[in-house]
Amino acid sequence: MFSAARLNPVPDIAGFRPAIRSASGWATRRYGVAVTTDVVGLDLKGDLDGEEIMIATACDPETTLFLVAHLFGHTVQWNTSAAARDLGMIAPTAMPPGRLGDVTSYEIEACRYGLTLLHEAGVHDLDQWLADYAACDRAYLGHFYATGTIGEFRRFWRDGQPLLEPLPIPAFVPRRWRLRSGGIVV
Repeated sequence: MFSAARLNPVPDIAGFRPAIRSASGWATRRYGVAVTTDVVGLDLKGDLDGEEIMIATACDPETTLFLVAHLFGHTVQWNTSAAARDLGMIAPTAMPPGRLGDVTSYEIEACRYGLTLLHEAGVHDLDQWLADYAACDRAYLGHFYATGTIGEFRRFWRDGQPLLEPLPIPAFVPRRWRLRSGGIVV
């Protein structure tokens, strides 16, 4: 099921479901960011438009929780920084190699906002999991940008990655910045 690189088991899947409910509910109630589950299209697992986070119905609970946190972070970025929004809207297949450092910073910042969302929603026991998942996601994206091929996500997993530092969520008003059909999340 998982590659040998992942030595520790996934946290109890049942534990992800209440965390998903808490984080999604908090994103909606506190920040006005809707979180929906639907067919996303283009074989994507999730997408965002600046106002809404869409999670593919086929996602497992672990992936769903990561996407809620991570895409919330990108939603914050898109609504508070034109530069982050511009970077986030570059199609993955058109990412200039000189922007990869910017992408790494952008991805880490999104996860730091996502960690704050989890904490605000009362989820405090998944910090290491989020750090490991986020590092895997960055390695996966790095591979994709370097090769143009989609690899098997779990082969990039490494346990015990440095913990993320929560980043205070600035005040923002969710705004739709592009049509949902624009699909840019790999």
